[in-house]
Amino acid sequence: MAEEIRHRLFEALHPVELEVLDEGYKHAGHANDGKGHFHVRIVSASFAGLSPLKRHRMVYAALEGLMDNGIHALSIDAHAI
Repeated sequence: MAEEIRHRLFEALHPVELEVLDEGYKHAGHANDGKGHFHVRIVSASFAGLSPLKRHRMVYAALEGLMDNGIHALSIDAHAI
């Protein structure tokens, strides 16, 4: 799943920095026993001039179809260049 997340974000947002971490181990015992918990740190020129909310919406749009279908929880740290 982490590779699919990376692929989609590279295709949609052309980041200069991208880190996708599987954080399922932090959520053992939670919903889905932690499976599908990810953290994304992304830096892209596509985010220039946008609010954090709009940046997050762009990330979610790039990952459409994966939310609740492989991704249970996603934390996002999105920055502009």
